[in-house]
Amino acid sequence: MKGIIVAAGYGTRFFPVTKTVPKEMLPLVTRPAIDFIIEEFIASGITEILFISSRRKKCLEDYLDREIELEAVLKAAGKIEKCKEIAPPAAQFYFIRQQQMMGTGHALLLAKTFAGNDPCIVAYPDDIHMGTPPLALQLIEKYRETNCSVLATIYDPPDINRYGVLSLAADGLHVTGIVEKPPVGKEPSKEVTIGRFLYTPEFFSYLEEGFKQHTGGEYYHIYSLEKLAQKQKLVFKRITGKRLDTGEPTGYLEAILTYAATVPELNAVLKSYLSKG
Repeated sequence: MKGIIVAAGYGTRFFPVTKTVPKEMLPLVTRPAIDFIIEEFIASGITEILFISSRRKKCLEDYLDREIELEAVLKAAGKIEKCKEIAPPAAQFYFIRQQQMMGTGHALLLAKTFAGNDPCIVAYPDDIHMGTPPLALQLIEKYRETNCSVLATIYDPPDINRYGVLSLAADGLHVTGIVEKPPVGKEPSKEVTIGRFLYTPEFFSYLEEGFKQHTGGEYYHIYSLEKLAQKQKLVFKRITGKRLDTGEPTGYLEAILTYAATVPELNAVLKSYLSKG
């Protein structure tokens, strides 16, 4: 199993900070947001991870590399524990740049060679998962049960009409279609997709097939999902644990507070602040 992280966007909702700092590197106190997805992947047994990035994201590569000079400074100062804090994660990272912003389908097509004949977990960095089992592992287990591509979902969120909502087969497992942002009261189900997917090699073949028919503009992966659905090769997994949407500032703030509440010394500050009203 391999992992793919799509991180090529501009992060315009966070301007001006994302003019120079990639959205994926915005911190939840001491940890960049991307850390949580990498941790999820590794905890799920995924140790080959491809980043689809862009020219403005070089600091992602630097963050995941060794900082030999800093290590030497810390060791000379006797701060060995600090060296562990900046050590690269235990995975092999690869990077490819999307040179033109041509949509998520085009971005994923760049990963076809990397994926090869292996199923892959695809993550969009806006979605962070906290809880056990890790989100990627939940999708892997559903794939092992069904041998199908898997969409991660949450059930009946308050703002359901902002999402892609699934149409489901009579068996309550297979996906027959996705309705983007349906009108209120017209939702085909209560299952909505979030930014985590498991795609089989068939997905990438259909992605390539669809791109050959593409006539211009941004290219998305809807064609591939429709083909998988037609062949009853697409299922969903309603996730357990807490999903945090860091794609806009209010959700990002909630993610900071949620993470801070899990760290004793940060939680103490949080409680003290709230008690002052």
